[in-house]
Amino acid sequence: MPPPYPRRPQTPPQFTGPRYNEFIQSQKVRVIDENGENLGVMYTREAFEQAQEVGLDLVEISPNADPPVAKFLDIGRFKYEAQKKANEQRKKQKTQEIKEIKMRPNIDDHDYDTKMKKVFEFIDEGDKVKVTMRFRGREMAHGELGMAVLRRVAEQTAEVAKVEAHPRMEGRQMLMVLSPK
Repeated sequence: MPPPYPRRPQTPPQFTGPRYNEFIQSQKVRVIDENGENLGVMYTREAFEQAQEVGLDLVEISPNADPPVAKFLDIGRFKYEAQKKANEQRKKQKTQEIKEIKMRPNIDDHDYDTKMKKVFEFIDEGDKVKVTMRFRGREMAHGELGMAVLRRVAEQTAEVAKVEAHPRMEGRQMLMVLSPK
């Protein structure tokens, strides 16, 4: 019969959020009651007892202050509202994506115009655009043709975008990154 697996030592869960009630570590705290009035600096134990009399928790609002600031609050409600606020911030946050447009050095005018429409569309949406110039075979010997096309792209988008990464060769392709102004 094999020996049983050794148990992991029981460690308390990591403490997240503000400290409250008996978890407050400082001796003295500046206390604000449930109505927002400053009660002054008092011992943490005394403030905790006053909070219990009112039926609320003593929550450390500003732990880095000297002395730390604590307030009479309902900890469950406080955490819930903080979580809602964080979710709202996350919803409003706009992530900037990098969209890629691929071209060839001998691109025709109509194809170029179509690609440029997409470039303007991406920039209007607030995304960065990576313009990639692909070279094949003998096109590698004529890098100036690709550079001319990328310069043309930069000139056309100068009003709405700035060149974040100037054209540079990477293997068989030339890259340029545009970002909205």
